[in-house]
Amino acid sequence: MSETLFQLEVRPNMPEKLRGLQDLANDLLYSWDRDVRGLFYRLDDELWETCNHNPKVFLRRIAQNKLDEAIKDHLFMEEYSRVMSSFRTYHEKGVSPEITAHLDSEKDRVAYFCAEFGLHESFPIYSGGLGILAGDHCKAASDLGVPFVGVGLLYRQGYFTQFIDGSGSQLAQYTPTNFDELVVQPACDSDGNEFCVQVEIELRRVKLKVWVASAGHIQLYLLDSDLEVNSAEDRSITFQLYGGDSTTRIQQEIVLGIGGVRALRAMGIEPTIWHINEGHAAFQIPERCREYIDKGMDFNSALELVAAGTVFTTHTPVSAGHDMFDADQMTRYFRNYVKSLNIEPATFLALGDSPNNNGSFNMTALALRGSRYHNGVSRIHGGVASNMEGYVWPQIPANENPISYVTNGVHVPTFLAREWVNLFDMRFREWRSELNKPEYWECIDSIPDHRYWSLRQELKAQMLEDVNKRTRRRFQRAGFSEAQLKRLTSYTSEPEQNVLVLGFARRFATYKRAALLFSDIQRLARLLNNPKRPVMIVFAGKAHPRDNPGQELIRTIHEYSLRPEFIGKIIMLEGYDMALARKLVTGVDVWLNTPEYPLEASGTSGQKAAINGVINLSVLDGWWGEGFDGENGWAIHPHASNADDTLRDQEESADLLDILENEVIPLYYDYGSQGYSSGWVRLSKASMKSCLPRFNAQRMVVDYVKNFYAPARYQYSRLSDDNCAPARKLSEWKAKIRESWKGISIRRVDEVRQQIHDGESLPIIVHARLNGLVAEDVVVECIVGNRDDDGKFVSSEQHQFRHTGLQDDEHVFELNLKPNNPGLNHYKLRIYPWHELLSHSFEMGYMLWI
Repeated sequence: MSETLFQLEVRPNMPEKLRGLQDLANDLLYSWDRDVRGLFYRLDDELWETCNHNPKVFLRRIAQNKLDEAIKDHLFMEEYSRVMSSFRTYHEKGVSPEITAHLDSEKDRVAYFCAEFGLHESFPIYSGGLGILAGDHCKAASDLGVPFVGVGLLYRQGYFTQFIDGSGSQLAQYTPTNFDELVVQPACDSDGNEFCVQVEIELRRVKLKVWVASAGHIQLYLLDSDLEVNSAEDRSITFQLYGGDSTTRIQQEIVLGIGGVRALRAMGIEPTIWHINEGHAAFQIPERCREYIDKGMDFNSALELVAAGTVFTTHTPVSAGHDMFDADQMTRYFRNYVKSLNIEPATFLALGDSPNNNGSFNMTALALRGSRYHNGVSRIHGGVASNMEGYVWPQIPANENPISYVTNGVHVPTFLAREWVNLFDMRFREWRSELNKPEYWECIDSIPDHRYWSLRQELKAQMLEDVNKRTRRRFQRAGFSEAQLKRLTSYTSEPEQNVLVLGFARRFATYKRAALLFSDIQRLARLLNNPKRPVMIVFAGKAHPRDNPGQELIRTIHEYSLRPEFIGKIIMLEGYDMALARKLVTGVDVWLNTPEYPLEASGTSGQKAAINGVINLSVLDGWWGEGFDGENGWAIHPHASNADDTLRDQEESADLLDILENEVIPLYYDYGSQGYSSGWVRLSKASMKSCLPRFNAQRMVVDYVKNFYAPARYQYSRLSDDNCAPARKLSEWKAKIRESWKGISIRRVDEVRQQIHDGESLPIIVHARLNGLVAEDVVVECIVGNRDDDGKFVSSEQHQFRHTGLQDDEHVFELNLKPNNPGLNHYKLRIYPWHELLSHSFEMGYMLWI
């Protein structure tokens, strides 16, 4: 008979003088306040690591004598008082003027829906970039005082912990989370009653509990189906992040979208702006429509009203990243729900229609049709998304359709190393209030070069020490001998020795091309093994458990790392999470990013590195297409995207190795007489001062507030006036346009001239058959521009025609064109529908050209 292992946790009695530690532990502000985390670390650094940096668990397990001794430690108590004072000051801080200029903090509220939130490794409801971006958005919203709530799911299991075995195979370990150990509590009303809501899943009523987590000035509301009243099947809906199959996914998205709206309503929270971060939460759109339909509106009018107040952000240019559900599945789950919308099933399914979808329902298409403010996450990605999702506006040129962009940014207090923070606090005391001012950050140049280099080396030594521990732990578990371990850690066991360190850490998807460096093995080996100029490369990242090609990449790099010519020079780390990411982005010298253009939507890991003085070497894709200025890093120019994939990879790999051999390595080791490379310091400073003000999360959130949230709030308010009469009016007008547009035609009737003299104007006359529409329903426009180097027309100015009457049942429009530019011009003529209540001039997707 085997013995039973029982567990007993001996909890300390919290001294009255340290009660504030409990307030700190129950506020996710600790996830971006290093001073808060530092308090716990000082109390017991080993326990802090054992608890995975979770202050709530830490306070349950710390020894009583540690707390009693802390009270007698004057230095600790001074630090404790300082941190508590800072904590209170933060919570008393008002709203930033950058926000009050656009939103009313008393009346407005942003509801930000996302399937994952990555605030800290101790709160495992995230998998990767999308979640960490959402977490940074929340943190910056808190810092700025944006009236804001987040809505997501509270996963019992979260994402997996990654192990890599001795053969390089990724092993996924799932560990159920005890909610008592998370910074959450049940959301309750004033009488202490817990908030619960219900959704329908295939004719079953599924009850959802609402949890709340505080994060500075904002709250996260998280839904949980793991309740005794639900069936075992329904309890598992919120069990695992991105787990299961499409059945699990559609159920989770019903809970997030529909359940999320119902949770906010139950708690009396009335958002004026709704932000859908990726398509997972798009079912909130029909749910909000249903609310208006219950009050007597028709579906189309309700959709106009709902869409007016909705912002949608798409994050992926990869087709597989857009959720699709087949029509039968949608019908099964929404048969009854559609009846509540008073529309036909085909009308509902059409909201998710997209080209080449084989009848599937595309959540991105639903989100686009149910919102009026849409964006990609970098300038390049905005253009890619405009083309990729252009089917929503079929007659509009992609560069003019309603998809814009907000380039992602990273939360500086979270990812800026403590050493930089301390230095900035000492030298630039007001730096936190100057984050968005590029001219301010010229102050970086005032840091003495030797001090700057020394700090960078200190951060690298800390990182290598951590890499050494992780490497030894991984290979000891795999049974490697001490002699093998010594070779594997030849450069990390003595972090004070100087070595150029390259870092590559991100999700292991094939389009990110983690193995691009290995296209020329002999050349790479020669570069890494120069005894006078040693180089090592640190890899880290997870592949999705069902992504076999991604897992094969991990195995490939593992195998390279054990080859004689690369052992100790190439390290493949396991367990990639936010804690490891913070070490890598602050400690390596060069950040590598080699995506297949244009499939990197943004790529914020490089931003985290850049703000710490790490220099980027990246394909000009995502954010680096905007961030690279020729003096702050290195760029690989994408080769023709229509070329053979193998040839393109070979060419870009050769470019990468050329840059390493001829620019990166020589510059790093160009020490001169001062014992460090002044050229490297200059480039590193340029990286930091150019990226800090442009690619931080505060700038990102301010962009959303100015260009998306405020316009959405205004448009929603406009359509809501007079008992929503404008929404009904706009809906009726659009119905008229849809009915008439196929019968519209336009032609030019004047004599075409190709020359005029300076000071003259060119008279242009067009006739249009409007098929029952009136002149006020359309705009006739002349677009003037020139051809670029590729022969494509680029517009520079627009001129509107005036309506001058009717002739033989045709509407006459006239323009006397005076181009602003001399010399050769090109121009085009077009007609499109227009109404003063539109959010975007081209949102209907209709346009005809002469």
